[in-house]
Amino acid sequence: MSTPLITAELAAREAGVAPATIRKWVQRGQLAAAGRQGRALLYRLEDVFAAERAVHLRRNSSVAGSGPPRHS
Repeated sequence: MSTPLITAELAAREAGVAPATIRKWVQRGQLAAAGRQGRALLYRLEDVFAAERAVHLRRNSSVAGSGPPRHS
């Protein structure tokens, strides 16, 4: 059974982000298209969610590491 592919617009809606965010993830190499329908790129929903998790983890780890050093 093959995984259904969805458009960037639907992927953005499912992930709760703007379609521009999907395009940005693709440009940064955080998400790869899994197919095409005409000119439209198609994505696997699980790949979209994996990219979203990776972005949030990276963002949260950079926030946690910022700020002044703590002294014991």
